Amino acid sequence: MSVPPPADAVRLERVGKTYRGDHSVTALAAVDVSFPRGTMTAVMGPSGSGKSTLLHCAAGLDRPTSGRVMIGDTDLSSMSEKRLTEMRRERVGFVFQAFNLVGALTVEENILLPSRLSGRRPDPAWVGEVIARVGLDHRRGHRPAELSGGQQQRVAIARALVGRPEVIFCDEPTGALDTRTAAGVLALLRSAVDQAGQTVIMVTHDPVAASYAGRVMVLADGRIVRDMPQPGVQRIAEQLAMLDGRPRQPATSREG
Repeated sequence: MSVPPPADAVRLERVGKTYRGDHSVTALAAVDVSFPRGTMTAVMGPSGSGKSTLLHCAAGLDRPTSGRVMIGDTDLSSMSEKRLTEMRRERVGFVFQAFNLVGALTVEENILLPSRLSGRRPDPAWVGEVIARVGLDHRRGHRPAELSGGQQQRVAIARALVGRPEVIFCDEPTGALDTRTAAGVLALLRSAVDQAGQTVIMVTHDPVAASYAGRVMVLADGRIVRDMPQPGVQRIAEQLAMLDGRPRQPATSREG
């Protein structure tokens, strides 16, 4: 009998991150949090709150100073840089505000690039479905310079989806997009959760973008201060506004 996968796609256990220099800065302070499979979580907070550091540690892009990070049942703390790179190619997708496309490659070639680097050949039918899902079937042969910003971001999302990763990490994926285009990008990420059962963890400053997630987590001073299921745009904005001039205490339970 096969062993079922862990219920959590990602788990951080007492994760701390300190950047040392003339003045040490604690970006994360003993964070405990889990991200269940098949969910979408928005991570929010003021500038310098630790949200991007949390994302990078969770994705294996940065090593925590203390604690451990689990992707599924894999402990990242014991992995070499080479193995971490392989793990990210095999199990993780990334969508950033900067699209990170290769200008000399076509849309389809950009989408397939991570698979080719890892030596995998994705199912052509699945590749076609992903390209159609992001609305770029008629743009397969175009290069990034021939696309709008929204189309380039959709290429980046297709690139993240095509390898069927367990987790998709997004850092301000709609920050450079207009409202209508951003809504389309967020709907695509939401469909990755609802239709494909993938897990999405998204850093954003935008309450509207965060409302697409089933859970909103707010950081301040390297700690989780709010953890809210489906709070809606207004409540998200209110909670962010309340951080100014209010004592910041770690969240001890999910808010309803």
